[in-house]
Amino acid sequence: MSKQTVFVGMSGGVDSSLTAALLIEQGFDVVGVYMKNWTRDLPGFDCPWREDFEDAQRVAVGLDIPFEVFDFEKDYQDKVVQYMIDEYRLGRTPNPDVMCNQEVKFKLFLDLAKEKGADMIATGHYARIERGDDGQSSLIKAANAAKDQTYFLYRVSQEALQMSLMPIGDFVTKEEVRQAARDRGIETAEKKDSQGICFVGKVGIKEFLSQFVETKPGPIVDSNGVRIGEHEGAIFYTIGQRHGLNVGGGLPYYVTHKDIEANTVYVTTDLNDPALWHDKLTLRSLTWINDAPESGKTYKVQARYRGPFEDCTVTLEGDDLALATLQAPLRGIAAGQSAVIYDADRVVGGGIVSN
Repeated sequence: MSKQTVFVGMSGGVDSSLTAALLIEQGFDVVGVYMKNWTRDLPGFDCPWREDFEDAQRVAVGLDIPFEVFDFEKDYQDKVVQYMIDEYRLGRTPNPDVMCNQEVKFKLFLDLAKEKGADMIATGHYARIERGDDGQSSLIKAANAAKDQTYFLYRVSQEALQMSLMPIGDFVTKEEVRQAARDRGIETAEKKDSQGICFVGKVGIKEFLSQFVETKPGPIVDSNGVRIGEHEGAIFYTIGQRHGLNVGGGLPYYVTHKDIEANTVYVTTDLNDPALWHDKLTLRSLTWINDAPESGKTYKVQARYRGPFEDCTVTLEGDDLALATLQAPLRGIAAGQSAVIYDADRVVGGGIVSN
């Protein structure tokens, strides 16, 4: 029986580098692929793509595997970057990493890899895939709870999961990953993890958006209707935000809502303000990896990456509408965020918050 061919998405980091090495040891024919998604420099920030590409290439040479570049830059601009910009313009708070996984890593990359002869693809995500006897695959939280990335992966299709491998998900700590890379002589063993927006490295969201969206200062208004400061553009702020308001003195202020058309941001010092809390989440753009949630069953919901998990029930109210009712309210939930539903460690699916 011939060996299976796996195309590994190699970003230049230690996680995807070790992924390739582990799959070679497991007997796969491995091809390394660098996905060229974003190369644009921004004022004050150099895009790290070339360094990442060269790191990935060096690792591939060291592992003695073929190495290719898949150029997805135009598709990435259309499907991920423009999506994010459009959502912010509408006053919502999107998650580009979720869309990157859905549209690029587990769609464009998977499709092109299959065209080029891949039986499967692999990534360095901190998540696990469980194969069922029924032929279905389930997405399971990583062994390393602090690094778990299933929140970003809930929109990956069942077909893509069945053709994917994520061996890093079995490691309990990051240090174990780095030590495994050191043991194999992988050059990126000590490379720092990337930070910031998924495609522009260390650039903050305000710096990034300001390159694409015209903004202007506007009023910050408190719960009494009093103008207490000036913001740099309403689209830059999200519900529950505390930092970056530059409103000095006294108790901290939190964003309760914003009016994009009027370019006004509303704030409060009252952490118990009802505008900051939600005990019901209206979800649209639904996706379920296996089966839809059962009526009356208690699940966990996470409404932002590294945010708290809260018990909830999920009621389906249409083909693309669901209501998640929480046992205790969550603070600072903004329209456009992803709410991911879990059954213990298994990802059920989720949707986009619309309230």
